[in-house]
Amino acid sequence: MERIELTNKTIFVTGAAGFIGSNLVLKLLETVSDVKIVGIDNLNDYYDVSIKDWRLAQIEAAAAKHPESPWIFVKGDIADRDAIDGIFNKFHPELVVNLAAQAGVRYSITNPDAYIQSNLIGFYNILEACRRNPVAHLVYASSSSVYGSNKKVPYSTEDKVDNPVSLYAATKKSNELMAHAYSKLYNIPSTGLRFFTVYGPAGRPDMAYFGFTNKLRNGETIQIFNYGNCQRDFTYIDDIVEGVIRVMQGAPKKKNGEDGLPIPPYAVYNIGNQNPENLLDFVDILQQELIAAGVLPADYDFEAHKELVPMQPGDVPVTYADTSPLERDFGFRPATPLRTGLRSFAQWYREFYLR
Repeated sequence: MERIELTNKTIFVTGAAGFIGSNLVLKLLETVSDVKIVGIDNLNDYYDVSIKDWRLAQIEAAAAKHPESPWIFVKGDIADRDAIDGIFNKFHPELVVNLAAQAGVRYSITNPDAYIQSNLIGFYNILEACRRNPVAHLVYASSSSVYGSNKKVPYSTEDKVDNPVSLYAATKKSNELMAHAYSKLYNIPSTGLRFFTVYGPAGRPDMAYFGFTNKLRNGETIQIFNYGNCQRDFTYIDDIVEGVIRVMQGAPKKKNGEDGLPIPPYAVYNIGNQNPENLLDFVDILQQELIAAGVLPADYDFEAHKELVPMQPGDVPVTYADTSPLERDFGFRPATPLRTGLRSFAQWYREFYLR
């Protein structure tokens, strides 16, 4: 593994106004001195843009406290080849963290175009830019959805993942294949990260915990899929960001094989909590924390507002990460308890929506 010092580097973060991207930029500004961060985001309206604006405002405030670390934001789309080439030609990033993507499993069933544009063409543009402007490390978001309906748990990066159950999952698996090809052909060090159900303050409103909160607050009934028997490896945003930053600093080593050709400097890791939670238990803790934060009234009748329903197309019954390679190579294992993470979300929600 090639150690990379982040100080005095230029880092390009795509999806910088997104949930993971914005938290990564904030953490880099707070913990790395003399770093230049260039962010791009198209600020699309897949979900409430005011949350993206709030995240960007948080970054601007943090950047103002760290004048030694320039923050440059570009409103643009990674599917726009000229925009990406312009950023590489102007800023010459040494590290690239590709977090821009059209997210969501269910949305991919009704809006496939958005996934092809962002997740395939956009990622191709990033790979091409890294080929023409060699980088020390390309880190990119994959997803636990690539495991499809794998029966074997916990999910290991050694498992075959050739049976995606959604277009979203297929695009993420494609990213890994494309990165592998570019690593092999052009010796680009790349690492894919399979994220497991990321949650926390200022998260994505299309995620279940956020949607549940909105509905409970409006007195609507929430639907709990697979009759509450779904299990998810919920991973708190701070753990995800910590994992990303550690991985950024350890690029797969460039080396040649016996044939004299490059062995692809390529790796893939899971980042998950290694502790799948039953969806019913998750929702129960969520409503307790929403009551404690004052988002829901103390006498809220939770039982009257939940409905157990069958599985949705594209969904899987369980996600469960084997993170032992991450622990082995980077000395890190996500460990934020679910209640701690949901408490932070509930408090943020109150401040953002009820202030």
